[in-house]
Amino acid sequence: MKIVVQRVQEASVSVENETVGSIGSGLLLLVCFEQGDTEDALLKAIDKITKLRIFDDNEGKMNLDIAAIGGEILSVSQFTLSWDGTGGHRPSFEKSMPPQEARLKYALFNRELRARGLIVKEGKFGTFMKVTLINDGPVTFILEF
Repeated sequence: MKIVVQRVQEASVSVENETVGSIGSGLLLLVCFEQGDTEDALLKAIDKITKLRIFDDNEGKMNLDIAAIGGEILSVSQFTLSWDGTGGHRPSFEKSMPPQEARLKYALFNRELRARGLIVKEGKFGTFMKVTLINDGPVTFILEF
């Protein structure tokens, strides 16, 4: 499981020129499930994301988590993160979880984030999406579980 976490001032995702998800201050998550990813890994990822202290406190230090700032999450599925880049120049996505299984894991991922009291907006799984964001910092992290 790979997740790109971006601290944003705002972000949105559209499908066929229609906005399907939009947030203000918070996190944009690009989420990739790979073959063999377990529910345990998914729960560890959620725990890490919800506790990441990457928002500034009153002294300008990254010391606050998403709940502390009342931030939102925009979750976007992105299977292309499964390519590791070590072979050739044409990406291969053999490590990606099969779409049917990944769709279920993605839904569970978003449900679990919401269960922790967070506002979560989503892209549309399995479609061509356009993501717009204003990266705040920029602050970007790559997590692997």
